[in-house]
Amino acid sequence: MTDTFDFVVVGAGSGGCAVASRLSEDPQTSVALLDAGGSNDNWVVTTPGALVLMVAGKLNNWAFDTVPQPGLNGRIGYQPRGKGLGGSSAINAMVYIRGHRSDYDQWASLGNPGWSYADVLPYFKRSEDNAEFDGDYHGKGGPLAVNALRSGNPIQQTFLQAAREAQFRVREDFNGEEQEGLGIYQVTQKNGERWSAARGYIHPFMATRSNLRVETGAHATRILFEGKRAVGVEYRQGKELKQIRARREVIVSSGGFQTPQLLMLSGVGDSAALAKHGIESVHHLPGVGQNLQDHPDFIFAYTSDDPNFTGISFGGIARIFRAIGQYRRERRGPMTSNFAECGGFLKTHPELGVPDIQLHFGMAMVDDHGRKRHWGSGFSCHVCLLRPKSRGSVTLKNADPMQAPLIDPNFLGEVDDLEAMVAGFKTTRRLMETPALRALQKEDMFTSGIDTDDDIRALLRARVDTVYHPVGTCKMGVDDPMAVVDPTLKVHGLDGLRVVDASIMPTLIGGNTNAPTIMIGEKAADMIRAEMRAS
Repeated sequence: MTDTFDFVVVGAGSGGCAVASRLSEDPQTSVALLDAGGSNDNWVVTTPGALVLMVAGKLNNWAFDTVPQPGLNGRIGYQPRGKGLGGSSAINAMVYIRGHRSDYDQWASLGNPGWSYADVLPYFKRSEDNAEFDGDYHGKGGPLAVNALRSGNPIQQTFLQAAREAQFRVREDFNGEEQEGLGIYQVTQKNGERWSAARGYIHPFMATRSNLRVETGAHATRILFEGKRAVGVEYRQGKELKQIRARREVIVSSGGFQTPQLLMLSGVGDSAALAKHGIESVHHLPGVGQNLQDHPDFIFAYTSDDPNFTGISFGGIARIFRAIGQYRRERRGPMTSNFAECGGFLKTHPELGVPDIQLHFGMAMVDDHGRKRHWGSGFSCHVCLLRPKSRGSVTLKNADPMQAPLIDPNFLGEVDDLEAMVAGFKTTRRLMETPALRALQKEDMFTSGIDTDDDIRALLRARVDTVYHPVGTCKMGVDDPMAVVDPTLKVHGLDGLRVVDASIMPTLIGGNTNAPTIMIGEKAADMIRAEMRAS
């Protein structure tokens, strides 16, 4: 006997948690939420400082690789993606950013009514429980806790001093009227603990809502169709192959890489490409897996003797043990750090309408996503390009659903992106060369002797990689042959199938993608409920 629910949500990341939770608020609506990972409710996930244990390895992390990147000298990039309840919100740096108002106005201008900034702001506010800010731009009482950092790191003030010395404006709130400026990030934490999408939207209700069933260790292998209607999902759990049925809809929320992969494995995609893998076409939709966009990112790193930085040294290790004790007692101190404590949004040219780069200033040295370790402590500063022109793709390696897809972000594939990153490098170096930050530096790890534009270009091609914001592979649109979903997030040409995650973004937003993906889940639930009432 196959279990049947009104909705089956595949993937418990930021979008999936939000949509599943909101739909299951109605006791008359049954929801099943499937995720291939675990419950993600242990200390490794809840302790912010433990993110280093997850990002660089396979703990709660799919740890994907890209195909070789021509724009990066043929290097293979690394793509950590969260696995388990909360998805990437369980392993990310917890920075609470929405993007720029113009990003959403652009979505609407591309033919997506209902997605302008004025349309989506209420959903950002509904999701949010902001301890610091309120007013027109912020919400209180929502499932997603947003707070000031509790690390107490005095380097935050040094960073603000450097911003003033470089003559950049200092900003308290990056999610208000204006975005441009540098400051200290708000984080998705509560009482010094990580507040993932699962912690806000799913964990509190797993035992109390009989109409919500959460299946972990459940790896979706294909969507089941009857004709052009999605009717359920096949998934592997342990050694068993199981099926679950959806009365109303299958909602795919598996993220920028695995949502298009699941659609293609199920016969939805470019029919000629699927035929090469022996997959029978259910519906020809050539845009599935195309339009991949991600933020290319470069990292400055320096060794430092300052005791407020983390690192692998005798002093650094002793500091970590002290920090663990403080965290256990107070839920404060270095173990509450998200590492990327400071940063902000800058224009590389004053005539630009919106900031085009984002900085993440980290309280430790980072090399190759933390996979290359260096003795000593220090700090780093990421600079990413917010609206790259390069477009990549996600395609199938083969028809095996347990294999990773082929991921091609096409980093620096467009020469304009390289030139914009050169400008971003120079703008960030201005900050790094201020007296406040120079006083902290012992050794320049990667940028010493890099003087000319050609030097910078060569260094960028040698060191750029992702800052973990892949979107766009099931883009939203109408009258667009490459669009996969319409503005209600229904998959074109099929019934009973919706996509609710970052893959629906037609263009990459100027900022971190966790809060926007939660917003997408909130808005999707509202649209679905409105349709249910109308029917």
